[in-house]
Amino acid sequence: MSLLTSSMEPFIIMNKTAISDGYGSVVYTYTEGPEIQGALPYNNSTLARIASAAASKTTYTLTVRKDIDLDFHTILKRKKDGKTFRLTSGTDDHQTPPTAGLNMRQYDAEEYTMKKGDTNGQTTGTT
Repeated sequence: MSLLTSSMEPFIIMNKTAISDGYGSVVYTYTEGPEIQGALPYNNSTLARIASAAASKTTYTLTVRKDIDLDFHTILKRKKDGKTFRLTSGTDDHQTPPTAGLNMRQYDAEEYTMKKGDTNGQTTGTT
């Protein structure tokens, strides 16, 4: 067991589903999906602290195995405390090269609160 894998804990991917609101439109709900292992330390770099102060958002860096391919704005729930996070970087932004012995991919993440009818930061085309 490596130091990297020993610091990982379980997270649940939250699946976004569109359902009818009964009035001709849709609302979005989240259901629990598959479980993954990841490490999510608080990002305390100088730039992250400045951004956090300006935007009032706490930033994190999620580290997973390279074969865990997550999309931008994926919502994850930490299993131990139920806290939710939203990914703010894409899948190819931070990963080790194919020849590297370290099997790791990283994503930027922020704390996130899911609400009923949440669009997860996406526009729906309606104004």
